[in-house]
Amino acid sequence: MIELAENRYGKSRVRLMKVTRHDYGQDLREWTVQVLLKGDFDTAHLHGDNSKILPTDTMKNTVYSIARSSKATAMEDFAKELVDFLLGRNPQVESTSVRVESTLWKRLTVDGKPHPSAFMRGSGELQVTTVERAQNHPFQVLSGLDNLVLLKTANSGFEGYIKDSLTTLPETRDRLFGTAVSAMWRYSSPELQFDCIRVRLRETMLRTFANHDSKSVQHTLYAMAESALNDVPEIDEIEITMPNKHCLLVDLSRFGQDNPNEIFVPTDEPHGYIEARVRRKSQEPK
Repeated sequence: MIELAENRYGKSRVRLMKVTRHDYGQDLREWTVQVLLKGDFDTAHLHGDNSKILPTDTMKNTVYSIARSSKATAMEDFAKELVDFLLGRNPQVESTSVRVESTLWKRLTVDGKPHPSAFMRGSGELQVTTVERAQNHPFQVLSGLDNLVLLKTANSGFEGYIKDSLTTLPETRDRLFGTAVSAMWRYSSPELQFDCIRVRLRETMLRTFANHDSKSVQHTLYAMAESALNDVPEIDEIEITMPNKHCLLVDLSRFGQDNPNEIFVPTDEPHGYIEARVRRKSQEPK
């Protein structure tokens, strides 16, 4: 016996750049959108009947059409508009999920002043969100960031770990700490000032990373998550991934030179991989 257990389909990697024009200049946003529909599509799989299938090309066109009329500045709010539009037109759809990735563009500073219409591509960091809603149910909003590359050159060490016959790593109280942070958090409400909250949360994590006296990647990861939850009451939990991007001290003794923690080889592979999900304690009585 074989049955169709579950299925979704949609359109991915829909590239969108939107310029919002004002009298004082322009705002620029670059978003990459994925739309996924879940619903009554069994007949398409089992019998080749496409009568309930909305073409993915139509989904692509919907992204651009909604972008033209949308006043949303936060990608979470834009995603909510897309979800509602698709659910409203397609009763055969049980739920819709929209993921948006935002590429960073920074306004150029020319002669000490922000330029009204010239921009510079930022780092490889992405701002992300996934907004999902089932018919007649509330929105679920999960947002985050990816590939936030950070490095600190002081206040980082690694000591007191397990040593066995295969251990070659020396202990250190002074090492370079490089990582590429990915974080996802769940909002407590779908009606929030998402952009403001994101900025506050990101700045909180950056400040903690910079100031924390790190005993390990785990130690700093938890401190960043803890500070995010303490400073941003609008989120209930946060999951953070922090690979340990190694910078290896170069042995210059062969050349008759010392190396007082100044010359390193940065390397990405292999690297340590640390992740954790941190949440508020339940207030329910045991």
